[in-house]
Amino acid sequence: MAHQQIKIIRLGELLLNAGVISQENLKAALAEQKVSHLRLGEILIKEGYLTENHLAEALAQQLDLQQVSMVKMRPQQEALALVPENVAARLNILPLELVGDDKIVIAMADPMDTYAVDELYLLTNREIEIRVATSTDIHKALVNYYRVQTSVHDAMADVMKQEQAVQSAPNIVTVSQTTAQDVTNIAADAAPVVRLVNSILEQAVREKASDIHIEPTESMTRVRFRIDGTLFSNIEIPSNLHLPLIARIKILSGMDIAEKRRPQDGRILIKVAGSRIDLRVSTLPSILGEKVVLRLLDQSNDRIGMERLGFSDVQQEMLREAIRASNGIVLVTGPTGSGKSTTLYSLLEILNDPSKNIITLEDPVEFTIAGLTQIQINERIGLTFGSALRSILRQDPDIIMVGEIRDTETAHLAVRVALTGHLVLSTLHTNDAPTAINRLVDMGVPRFLLASSLRAVLAQRLVRSLCPHCRERLFVNAAMEAETGIPEGTAVYGPKGCPECRFTGYKGRTVIAEVMMIDNTLRAMINDGASEQELRDYARRFGMITLREDARRKVEEGVTSIDEMLFTTIID
Repeated sequence: MAHQQIKIIRLGELLLNAGVISQENLKAALAEQKVSHLRLGEILIKEGYLTENHLAEALAQQLDLQQVSMVKMRPQQEALALVPENVAARLNILPLELVGDDKIVIAMADPMDTYAVDELYLLTNREIEIRVATSTDIHKALVNYYRVQTSVHDAMADVMKQEQAVQSAPNIVTVSQTTAQDVTNIAADAAPVVRLVNSILEQAVREKASDIHIEPTESMTRVRFRIDGTLFSNIEIPSNLHLPLIARIKILSGMDIAEKRRPQDGRILIKVAGSRIDLRVSTLPSILGEKVVLRLLDQSNDRIGMERLGFSDVQQEMLREAIRASNGIVLVTGPTGSGKSTTLYSLLEILNDPSKNIITLEDPVEFTIAGLTQIQINERIGLTFGSALRSILRQDPDIIMVGEIRDTETAHLAVRVALTGHLVLSTLHTNDAPTAINRLVDMGVPRFLLASSLRAVLAQRLVRSLCPHCRERLFVNAAMEAETGIPEGTAVYGPKGCPECRFTGYKGRTVIAEVMMIDNTLRAMINDGASEQELRDYARRFGMITLREDARRKVEEGVTSIDEMLFTTIID
């Protein structure tokens, strides 16, 4: 049997039998079809007589087929390889998996298209098993699973061919006996390796990855992308391609390709699909070879405003009030990767004005902003946060941004600079706003100086935003109420998964925050040695929304999930 036997029935009759359209709907659509020559299903959807999902449900039910939404379903690479992308796109199908040696499972929007099924049978010489999916799901999956990933696999295939050619050529073998560095240079500059690296970078940019991890294992080299804070395994590369791959990245980032025993840092500037990307590269020697991590910074992006970051109107106004002061310190706290730098850049954009002299000290400079003097810290030559801070005081600054308060010297200098008529913005690694005060005290900053200089402390985290295309409505039960404080029966949303969000249920991230404004009472409490809990209790009584409360607000608004709230915050 070539493929599943589909009952021969007209689509209009099928939809009438399913009760999803009326006779009048069908009559109007058929009249338009005579003029537009579009498919009947397209016309019915375009005119609003039914939705794509209703069409898929009716087709599956009436034809006794399984409907798939591709939630948690990833096509096998072997199945994709069997059907060229141009064929899949033309037929509007997606290969899902191979079953044994004689069957292929596909998703189709129109399972009654017998011509498409017959063409696939002739192409693959396999029995065709059909699943029903919406046309939108199939189109997005074609981009997600075909267009980008096949370019990487094609590049790997080219590298493998070149490797085989080099190994079988006697004259190449002779040349390669000079030094390991020579061989690496030859391989790293070869066109297939260049294409492989370019394909990996292009895929990372398309998928909006923040980091690329290239790490050797015993059996292969694994490439993973960090997307919305989560690592995904994307590509597996044969172990014999690891050295030329790493060498190519080292050449691009200006590293010593012969040095494999020590960690190295470098930088690559590339342009992908019109976007200017700054890559910060770090290598680390392991027992299986060098691991490389690349941080992607999109220089083409417009700076994100406070409202788009996810701050509430009240939080935005509190922060604007804090930075309106002509002197003092505003601190942004949180763990690594919590968006502190992005928040600082947003504050600097608000402050950026020709009447102000703004100087930043950064390690590294992540984004360039016109109108600011930005300094790259380089501790290897003695340009530390502390030494740079001393020097810029002779540059008549109005506003200073210190990328991070890392040590006692920087902490003392930042406080003293803030007390001499300068506004200082900086970051600190603490879990919440009140903890930042004792952290600075532990670093040796006198309490009376801290009380006089501090204007506000912002603590923040990033939580994943629910995918707007597939989020599911649910109601809080008693167990959820006990964990979250959200009343039982409240309607909230949870993750589902679709091609738009890589089947994770989440797309993008948003900030949750607590802003502690320092008033005269808090200054007195800091000076008198109040505990973190006492500071927190007072701040909450006078308007501070905690991280947990802000996360709860975003759960109730349908922005994020209960799981994200519980994962990123602790009980107040």
